[in-house]
Order: sequence, then C-alpha cells, then structure tokens
Amino acid sequence: MRRQWNGFTLVELLVVIAIIGVLVGLLLPAVQSAREAARRMQCSNNLKQIALACHNYESAFKKFPPSAVLDLSVSSTANNGSWGVHGRVLPQLEQSNLYERVDLSTAWDGQRSIHEVKVPTFACPSDPGTDQVRVFSDTRPSLYPTSYGFNFGSWFVYNPTTRKGGEGMFYPNSFLGFRDCLDGASNTLLIAEVKAWTPYTRNGGPVTTVIPTTQAEAEAIVASGPDFKDTGHTEWPDGRVHHTGFTTTLTPNTKVRYTTGGRTYDEMDFNSWQEGKNGSAGQPTYAMITSRSYHTGLVQVALLDGSVRSVSDSVDLTVWRSVGTRTGHEVVNQDW
Repeated sequence: MRRQWNGFTLVELLVVIAIIGVLVGLLLPAVQSAREAARRMQCSNNLKQIALACHNYESAFKKFPPSAVLDLSVSSTANNGSWGVHGRVLPQLEQSNLYERVDLSTAWDGQRSIHEVKVPTFACPSDPGTDQVRVFSDTRPSLYPTSYGFNFGSWFVYNPTTRKGGEGMFYPNSFLGFRDCLDGASNTLLIAEVKAWTPYTRNGGPVTTVIPTTQAEAEAIVASGPDFKDTGHTEWPDGRVHHTGFTTTLTPNTKVRYTTGGRTYDEMDFNSWQEGKNGSAGQPTYAMITSRSYHTGLVQVALLDGSVRSVSDSVDLTVWRSVGTRTGHEVVNQDW
C-alpha cells in the first residue's frame, strides 16, 4: 500500500505568503494612522493642560507669568538664566514636588534639582526630539526639550532700552492679564506646537526690522545672525523665545533654508538678540520662531480662552499674524 502525504505544494505556499503580505501592507498604514491619531490626541490634551495651568496661574495672581524677569539695572551680563513660563506654572500642572525644589528667584542653570527631569506634559508624543536629553559641556543640568512654545507676538519681542514688549501674550517683565487682550480670548493664541532641536541663528541682524513676508526675505534674515545653534527648544526652564516661545512671523511649518558647515537645514529660526543679555545695554529682540509639528499638514494650538484647535499649514498669513496679537483689533473669521 502506498502512503499518501497531505501538505502544501510550493505554489500554494507562495500564494498564502503573497496574501499575507498584501494584508499586512493594507493593515500597517491603518495601524500607523491609529497610532498617530492617539499621539495627536495626547498632544491636544497636553496643550489643554498647559492652557488651564496658565488660567489657574492668572486666577491666583491676577496676571499671566512673564516670559522672563530681567534685571535692567545692569548693563553687562552673561546669558540670562531667568525662568520662563513653563517653570512658573509647574504647581498648576500638578508638579508641586518639583516646584518646591527649585528657586525661581535665581537662575535655573545652577539648580541640579531639574537635572534630567522630564515633565511629560511638555512633550508631544509625535516629536522624537523630546526623548533626546540636552547635555551641556559645563555644570548646567541636563534637560529634556519641550514641544510647546508660548505666544511672543508676530516679530518684535522686546526692547530693553524702552522696556516696550511685543504684541503677544508674553514678553520679558510683562505680567499681562485678560484685560490686556483687547482682541478677545477666543481670537488670540496662547501656546502652539514647536519642534525640539530646531536650528537657529542669533545675536546679530536682522538685515531689516520690517517683518519678512517671503521665504527669501526670511532666509536673508537668518543669514544675518552670526551665531548658529541647533538646540532650539531644548531648555524648558529658559525664558528666551527661541527655547520656550514662538512667533507668527511665518505660517506653520514654513521652510526656511540655511547652509552652514557643508550642511543645509530646512527649518531655521532666528533671534536677533537673546532677551536679557547685557541688561539695559542689550539690543532689541526680533524673533522668527516658527510653529512646527510632526503632525502631517498642521500644528495644534491653544487659544487664550483655553480651547484647542488644529491649524493648517495653508492658513492665511494675515490671519495667522492677527491671532498672534492681543491688541491688533483685527476681525478674524472663526473658520480660520
């Protein structure tokens, strides 16, 4: 008697493998999309929590925190180490234990209690840079970056000589309240997404103080900054705009190219003068710190009223700049 063996032929096996491959190819994008949707929802929740923290701070102190507190009685200083908004709202973000271990009256860069401390609310889960620790070559504490910047206005940020600030909700020594927002809380940006480790130039220029309107003008302004850094938004305690802020100079995710050291960067920022550097003798600050994210085609923002929404990369520049000001008296369509 002949014994009969049951099993797959080679052709059948190849057909099964091909079918499984097709199914995986169809399923993988759906899984990735679902994961990104979950990350985007978590990002939206982070923005909501930070906005509510700012509201609770305002309720307690009758004013929003300043972007930094500068000593203008001096005319020669090193880098300003003043705490920014992120550090000042720690108690309102249920980070009281951390807040009690720091001293806001002294520079953050000498306080080891924040060494390698990651505040989850400050990091968008879609931003891979937020897991990369900023390690300094000196004794400063190592820091995790942040994915969220506060609204410093459209272009001009601060002049230490006149002590005039920009049109955003935050600038040095500001202490603004809801009453200072004449455009209305639902028409004014509070916070928006930014990318950790954004490259930028600083402490020089701009070639003109007129706000740029084209990519070419923006790239010329970036080129006027003599100091190149690739560490933007990596110091969450710091109060300077290139670390914890954004401006509405350009629409979200705008490409600004700059070549240095044989490498071309596609997403550049610019800060003409570090706020607080050299105190009252410092130069005025003009900043082009663009809101960016890893969510395809958009960034998420929180308005002053606490609402969170998505803003397309294609938003009209005039509208985007309008919601970046608090007293511009612009009329903004709610569908923006």
